[in-house]
Amino acid sequence: MNSGGVIFTTIQKFQPEESNVYETLSTRENIIVIADEAHRTQYGFSAKTVDDKDEQGNVVGKKIVYGFAKYMRDALPNATYLGFTGTPIESTDVNTPAVFGNYVDIYDIAQAVEDGATVRIFYESRLAKVKLTDEGKELVEELDDELDQEDLTSTQKAKSKWTQLEALIGGKQRIQNIATDIVDHFTQRQEVFQGKGMIVSMSRRIAAELYNAIVAIKPEWHSDDLKKGKIKVIMTSASSDGPELSKFHTTKEQRRLLAERMKDPNDELELVIVRDMWLTGFDAPSMHTLYIDKPMKGHNLMQAIARVNRVYKDKPGGLVVDYLGIASDLKKALAFYSDAGGKGDPAVAQEQAVALMLEKIEVVSNMYYGFPYEDYFNADTSRKLSLILAAEDHILGLEDGKKRYIDEVTALSKAFAIAILHDQAMDSKDEISFFQAVKARLAKFDTTGSGKTDEEIETTIRQVIDQALVSDQVIDVYDAAGIKKPDISILSDEFLMELKGMQHKNVALEVLKKLLNDEIKSRSKSNMVQSKKLLEMLEQSINRYHNKILTAAEVIDELIRLSKDIVEMDSEPKKLGLSEYEYAFYTVVSNNESAKELLQQEKLRELAVELTNIIKQNATIDWNIKESVRAKLKVAVKRLLRKYGYPPDMQLLATETILKQAEMLAKELSK
Repeated sequence: MNSGGVIFTTIQKFQPEESNVYETLSTRENIIVIADEAHRTQYGFSAKTVDDKDEQGNVVGKKIVYGFAKYMRDALPNATYLGFTGTPIESTDVNTPAVFGNYVDIYDIAQAVEDGATVRIFYESRLAKVKLTDEGKELVEELDDELDQEDLTSTQKAKSKWTQLEALIGGKQRIQNIATDIVDHFTQRQEVFQGKGMIVSMSRRIAAELYNAIVAIKPEWHSDDLKKGKIKVIMTSASSDGPELSKFHTTKEQRRLLAERMKDPNDELELVIVRDMWLTGFDAPSMHTLYIDKPMKGHNLMQAIARVNRVYKDKPGGLVVDYLGIASDLKKALAFYSDAGGKGDPAVAQEQAVALMLEKIEVVSNMYYGFPYEDYFNADTSRKLSLILAAEDHILGLEDGKKRYIDEVTALSKAFAIAILHDQAMDSKDEISFFQAVKARLAKFDTTGSGKTDEEIETTIRQVIDQALVSDQVIDVYDAAGIKKPDISILSDEFLMELKGMQHKNVALEVLKKLLNDEIKSRSKSNMVQSKKLLEMLEQSINRYHNKILTAAEVIDELIRLSKDIVEMDSEPKKLGLSEYEYAFYTVVSNNESAKELLQQEKLRELAVELTNIIKQNATIDWNIKESVRAKLKVAVKRLLRKYGYPPDMQLLATETILKQAEMLAKELSK
């Protein structure tokens, strides 16, 4: 075009109707063809002979065809072709680099894990648990090889071998064994980390029979209602398949509904059985386990295992469970990524998670040097609570103990979540239960505001902890400290003295620090200056404790004095005859010595009252986002400060602070 510029357009898949040469559309060189998911339909330079059918679908002869790769280049011979794919293919006539050229950039699974874009994939073989006959093993290994039957075509040979393998994999006893193992395996996985699972079956028949075997073991998982039930089969069927398969048929709309349920982490649907559907392009981030009982290779296998590598909360990794001995095929598929320039092995054997788990157990147990935590395992519930309290105190007494302990037990929890059904993991379950129970208590005392929510903290530990220790009482901040919950103010003399008299000083300090921090934060909503001052006092005391200037007992005394200061401050508005909001502005204007000396208390009090009235008059819901209203308020505040003779050098700072306090007031008034 004469004026220059860039034109974007989409191209549909196309092929010539008569000849095997597509007409040239343009010989220009400044055309760029971009193919997303370049592994799917972008190949086919070599000729293939296929059946030629009439309009009724009857075979009337043979014809030669090519793939879209050839036809596209017939049409646009001088274009530049750029392909994007998550699973490049390498085979004779289906080869991503051969079609699109050398790689411009590679972002592989290992790098995505390193960047936090995906989680690591772990591999677990269950072949020994659910045996396959020697004949079946040979068929899996040689599925792509030809049978010694000269009178069969390649397609017939492959179909014959597939049929034999399907019969062996789908044997009644083997299906029963797999159903039992999956129920046991998935149930225990769910106890450690709540999420979703997918089972990949070799055929629709096997999928249907496996479903029946699973719900025979767990009838409560079944429901005829599409919107209910813990397990579903995702497939289509034809009327010729018979009633046993047709009852599992799903329409496109039904599969959409099931997909929404599967993606919802709060929906009861947790397990699906598929053959081909949902193995590509389906993302349910909470899915953490993929059971494979189907021969899979190359990019099909790579796409399937990617179903479990999505990031979700504290998900420690995705687990691929192998019932068919696909380890060698997985290694071959992964080797192509490395050959293409990828980094590392995207899949890790479960044994590595076990090794990491054992390493972290040793690290954490060393933090208990001198503390007899082994007594916990034979103790009753009351004694267990007492031991956990003492363990808390021990950890808090270590150098940077709280942070180190939480970090190490978090790493241990993630390794344990992957290793859960390994014999060594089951042997260590009680010990890990104790470590996690102490961590859960310590995490409750997080006062930084930057930590994870309780739900996220407990995601990987929620049912591993001793069941006697997961009640509401355990997570109560007072019970966690081993003290009686007071009926009166937490800052009362009675309560503070009870804290001071606690045997475990480190725990007492954590409780008092947590409670003071919460009290100060609650005040920050109404009085910004006062809460900031109190928070600085709290941080100074804690820093002196961390720097070993004060002992735990001494800093408790300091914090008790701070608590009494807070109580005293709470009585000041009444003494001055001010409302809560008026007192908030009083603390702003009296927050410098020159103003106090110049204006004295009564003048500052009057100024605070007038400021509050001005703010209330202008404090509409959206005043803080309307620049005109904000500017008007700023002028009014400055005028009032000058009227009262507020120190000129402090007016700018006071005005900005008043406006910030006004924003908080506006939010409170708009509730």
